[in-house]
Amino acid sequence: MKALVINLTRFGDLLQTQPVITALADQGYEVGVMCLKNFAGATQLLRNVARTFSLPGASLLASLDRDWREAINVFESYCTEIEESFDPALVINLTPSVSARLITLRLGRGREVRGFAMDDFGFNADTSSWAEFLQMASANRGSSPFNVVDLFCKVAGINRPAPFELADPAPEMKVAALKMLENPAPGAKGFVGFQPGASEDRRRWPVEHFRKLGRRLWKEKRLVPVLLGTEGEKMLGERILQGAEFPSVNLMGGTSLPELAAVLRRLDLLVTNDTGTMHLAAGSGTPLAAIFLATAQPWDTGPAAANLCCFEPDLDCHPCPFGKKCAYENICRREVEPDVVFDAVSSFIDSGEWPRIENRGVRAYLTGHDERGMISLTSLSGHTQSDRHKWIILQRELYRRFLDGDELVAAELPKMEFSPDLRTRLLSALNSCRDVLFLLSKQVVILQVDPIEAMKMKFLANLQKIQDILSSCPELSVLSSMWMIESRTHESMEGVMDQLNRYMALVGAMSASIE
Repeated sequence: MKALVINLTRFGDLLQTQPVITALADQGYEVGVMCLKNFAGATQLLRNVARTFSLPGASLLASLDRDWREAINVFESYCTEIEESFDPALVINLTPSVSARLITLRLGRGREVRGFAMDDFGFNADTSSWAEFLQMASANRGSSPFNVVDLFCKVAGINRPAPFELADPAPEMKVAALKMLENPAPGAKGFVGFQPGASEDRRRWPVEHFRKLGRRLWKEKRLVPVLLGTEGEKMLGERILQGAEFPSVNLMGGTSLPELAAVLRRLDLLVTNDTGTMHLAAGSGTPLAAIFLATAQPWDTGPAAANLCCFEPDLDCHPCPFGKKCAYENICRREVEPDVVFDAVSSFIDSGEWPRIENRGVRAYLTGHDERGMISLTSLSGHTQSDRHKWIILQRELYRRFLDGDELVAAELPKMEFSPDLRTRLLSALNSCRDVLFLLSKQVVILQVDPIEAMKMKFLANLQKIQDILSSCPELSVLSSMWMIESRTHESMEGVMDQLNRYMALVGAMSASIE
């Protein structure tokens, strides 16, 4: 059996496909991976990849500009080559873009398809509610209580994620890493990696914070900072080293991906922003302290391995939404102080355990796994009684059951006591939603008997009203988006009634869980 996994996203997301690939290999599949051409080299970092199919996105776009008929021929030749050389029985698409859906439509004919799909009329035809949730949660910051690794597995039809373990570097890469780190400063006791880059400036911990951390690591622990990053990030490294009072190894722009993977395994620890390097370190077994700023948060894009430490600013506005300018001049970038990170890193290096980090202006978490093997976070900073933490925990339990199609039995549901303000806001939206859902269920019954036009108009208005009610409460925004998608996909009133019943059960369970 052969399976093709499609992931046309970034470097870090591609690495996070590893548990899906591992689980498929454990089931006896020979696994091929389709990725963007500029990330094709990253698949050699993955275990159990039999074939790599790099999508020539630039040439496809160029041919489209020249002649759309030529672009169709290029696309068809690409798909035909996959069919003739690999012929997968299973196609799994983990990317919700139109291009990825079109490829899935073309390659999925006569084959089993999982994940993000498209029907013959060009409409979305996702194969599970988890796929819908992944697409909507990625656009609603703060709304997803699940790690992307676990969402990928659920979308791929894998209920229990496999371990996030990347491929072991080749011997020659290990030798190269040894040479890169073979001349530490006199008295050095080890190496700590610094990854100062990120996808955008507001998600980067300040260079002066890295510099101060490097100074203390060398002065108090005799650990040498190793600067990591791409050629385009070299300026960040140069700024860190301006006036530095510590020895360093500057590898920014000086490693291939396989060499970087080997170097990471030689480090005592990595301090990083939310980057592909963070995921590479997590999958390589490297201890790390990760800092999440602006739109980044550890609950959904954090490292998918156990016993790692994540920091985020303890601000009500964090994480901020995509596409909006910060009203507070990116204050979150300076909320995670270098002394806080040093104290945590120092304690871990001495004892192998991350310490409690309370009253330091941060939310700190220890990564682990829950009873279902999914990534979970334990608060190290005393935030378990905060509204935000309790809401995430409640979402994890209720959304998992809802998306898996399990019964939402009131007696088995957790009970959460929220602040009066949040409790009032949630219950107001949920109660209003429940009333309109009940009204919709009665309208469905009438329409099934007599589909009069006036009733149809009222019915459609109430469908929209549900979305408006849910979107009015920021904590329910992802549910609003999911409702919108699902309400447009039904071909019969039976399907609509099924959706109404599912959402009535979820809304009722949420209300019952809020004390």
